[in-house]
Amino acid sequence: MKTVSRYLGQRTLKTAIGAAIAIFISFSIGLSYGVNSGIIVILSVQSTKKKSRDLAIMRIGSTVLALTIGKLVFTLVGFSSIAFGVYLLFFIPIASRLKFHDGIVPCSVLVSHLLAAKSVTFAMLGNEMMQMLIGAGIGFILNFFMPNLEKQLTEDMRRIDELFHQVLHTMAESLRNKTPLQADSLFAELASTLKASQNSALADAENKMIPGRTQYMDVVEIRSLQYEIMHYMKRYFSRLSQTYEQTEMVAFLTDQVADHFNGPVVGDDVVKSFKEFRNSFKSMDLPASRTEFENRATLYEFLNDLEHFIDVEGIRA
Repeated sequence: MKTVSRYLGQRTLKTAIGAAIAIFISFSIGLSYGVNSGIIVILSVQSTKKKSRDLAIMRIGSTVLALTIGKLVFTLVGFSSIAFGVYLLFFIPIASRLKFHDGIVPCSVLVSHLLAAKSVTFAMLGNEMMQMLIGAGIGFILNFFMPNLEKQLTEDMRRIDELFHQVLHTMAESLRNKTPLQADSLFAELASTLKASQNSALADAENKMIPGRTQYMDVVEIRSLQYEIMHYMKRYFSRLSQTYEQTEMVAFLTDQVADHFNGPVVGDDVVKSFKEFRNSFKSMDLPASRTEFENRATLYEFLNDLEHFIDVEGIRA
């Protein structure tokens, strides 16, 4: 089964099985237009449990609305193409106002069955309602079979932290060696991994139908903010042309922040180093030239951003 699922895709497999089951049930209980239940399953299988639940509730509500309006219009106007147009004039605006957008087309198909049968009896209305209940219900039940995303999220978090470590370490080496920052591929991989993790974290929360935010969502948000800060810090390297005593100090601190992503360095150590380095900067001689002034000012800007980088994570007490 797992091999088939990988080949076809889990969502495709669930949709095919669900549609077949829905049609079988509809035919078994003698529903007219029973094939329509299978179509509703196709429209109801979603990417997460929450989306499937919300869609099922919305479609059932829109079906009640559509059949009510259809019965009133066909009773008053008769069974004609004009009557169906009148039904749409009422149903579409009301459904849109109630945010039943995804129910407009499938529910209008159900109402078209009333027109084709020229009947609005309770038996016919029940026939159409059952099609929606069967299709939406099976779609909702099938969506309980979702892959567990926690393993993938854990792997993504590990890779994201590894990339942060590599980029920051590369920045430290570039500062020491007065060389251009060569980290474009790392930034690109980090951006794509963060984007994929955002989607996975949201899907994981919706599959668990957890109200509010999850730990994975919070971690991804923090790492995304840190990525933006780190990406902004790239610009400093084009302005650094000399190395000074302060350069080595900032490089050492950058390495220390990088090691924080590998585990051995705790937050208190990083914060303590920032305080010590800032005190050291204040006691050093003033720049002897304009070039030194500009380079040291750039280093100070870099240090401020690096400090903001760790503040985002809440390392500070």
